[in-house]
Amino acid sequence: MEIKNKNFLITGGSSGLGEGTVRALIELGANVIIADLNEEKGTDLTNELGDKSRFVKVDVCDEISTQTAIDMVTTEFGGLHGVVNCAGIVVGQKVLDRDGNPFPLELFRAGVEVNLIGTFNVSRLASKVMTENEPDSGGERGVIINTASVAAFEGQIGQASYSASKAGVTGMTLPIARELARHGIRVMTIAPGLFETPMLASLPEEVLESLGQQVPFPPRLGRAEEYAMLAISIFENPMLNGETIRLDGAIRMGAK
Repeated sequence: MEIKNKNFLITGGSSGLGEGTVRALIELGANVIIADLNEEKGTDLTNELGDKSRFVKVDVCDEISTQTAIDMVTTEFGGLHGVVNCAGIVVGQKVLDRDGNPFPLELFRAGVEVNLIGTFNVSRLASKVMTENEPDSGGERGVIINTASVAAFEGQIGQASYSASKAGVTGMTLPIARELARHGIRVMTIAPGLFETPMLASLPEEVLESLGQQVPFPPRLGRAEEYAMLAISIFENPMLNGETIRLDGAIRMGAK
């Protein structure tokens, strides 16, 4: 897929990995809809980036607001060619706390709802619109990139909800890619390791440095622009399909 003048939807696009991807796409001449719950950050970002971006407030778990965002790509820019699902939450809780109380079921459900069901919700609605695109010279109509985590493979203590939801994202990559292949739509997943994101920003500097030193090479936290580099490569390389790519500096997470 050629990026220039193509139209993209980025969920969680107001900050972190999503913002990095938005900026990279705009720099390459794409049109981007930023879909996020954070209206203030999203509006500020579109004001900075100019006419080739728009913001829409979206809850990825809600069918109506998600459909509104997808419709906005079509009405504002004339179609949808690519999606990057970066919206997600971290639910950290042990199955049993120090007092022996069980993990509140509603918290487990919330993690799965946003990270897995929300990702599927966006993917299913976006794929419907992509089928209406004219195929390019290679027969391609669109690309969907989802975001998992290394926690999908090496979940740590307290990550039952997060790991389960991200493993689900990884698990649905191949079957959806196989199904949408007949429409010329590719589906890929990126599984980041330890990255500089708002989820980690609240930690003390010494903790962040310590986390970075756990990465074999480079011995630091990943950067949003590095996630974006991989997303761009996926869009541009038509043979990347149905796979999860770890983006983690060779880290393998310990039990805690």
